[in-house]
Amino acid sequence: MPDTPYAIAAVLVAAAVTWGLRVLPFAALTPLCENGTVQYLSTRMPAGVMVILVAYCLRDLPVTEARAVAPLAALAVTIGLHLWRRNALLSILGGTATHVILSSTLFAR
Repeated sequence: MPDTPYAIAAVLVAAAVTWGLRVLPFAALTPLCENGTVQYLSTRMPAGVMVILVAYCLRDLPVTEARAVAPLAALAVTIGLHLWRRNALLSILGGTATHVILSSTLFAR
């Protein structure tokens, strides 16, 4: 069994490493908050990421088949709700509900 000084040293080293790993992101991000490029990207990236996610999700969608109606209707509802209310949570929930309802009722296998 390890002696008491060894156990105390191990706990102190583990605490120092844990504290350092938790502080490091804040110390690295503080100077970046004032950077103009980072500020520009923080306003433009969310929309760009959403466009990439939509393209990724719809890339293999067979548009000529009837089962494509559910995702396309959900996309239309999501866009419509967002343009109408400008509320991301409402848009996502409305589009998800539309997709789930259409997929599970009209297009269930």
